[in-house]
Amino acid sequence: MANSFRTLSKTLIRSFSTKSSHHNHHQKTHKYLDPNSFLGSWKTPNDPKEAEKKLALLRRDYAKQVKNVRKEYIHEMELLRLEKLRKEEARKEAIRVANEERKRLKAEAAKVRAQERMVAEEEFRQTLLKERAEKLENWRMKRTLHENKKKEAKDLVRRRSSLWIEEQELESKIFSAIVF
Repeated sequence: MANSFRTLSKTLIRSFSTKSSHHNHHQKTHKYLDPNSFLGSWKTPNDPKEAEKKLALLRRDYAKQVKNVRKEYIHEMELLRLEKLRKEEARKEAIRVANEERKRLKAEAAKVRAQERMVAEEEFRQTLLKERAEKLENWRMKRTLHENKKKEAKDLVRRRSSLWIEEQELESKIFSAIVF
């Protein structure tokens, strides 16, 4: 009783299962051939020679039918092979086109990056040149100021040296120069 319950429960579980096995699917979708005329066609003749002739005819007809079925099968297999080959070629072509597109996009991206890099380098060069020009101008201005101060100091010394100082003022100027 327990054994039959297990069998019944397994059968029910299989029947309620959402996923059918390959075997069940094949059985449901299999297309059967039409009944063959050979089956049940043999009527036993009384004469053995006549039986032999009939059997030879049946064999010959069967061989012709088998030959035709094999030709059809070979033709179907060739069509399937060609279809598979065509699909494979189409897949390879799609992959090749995708690769070419990816390479093209990559090359375009590289060109864009190179142009951006060139623009950045040019901006950097311009900034450097501007900074160098500013530094040079600043240096020249400082140099000019320094030279002007030197000239003014020399002129002042020349003017002062050419002045006559009275003796009375001499002591006060020496004393003021020492104190400061």
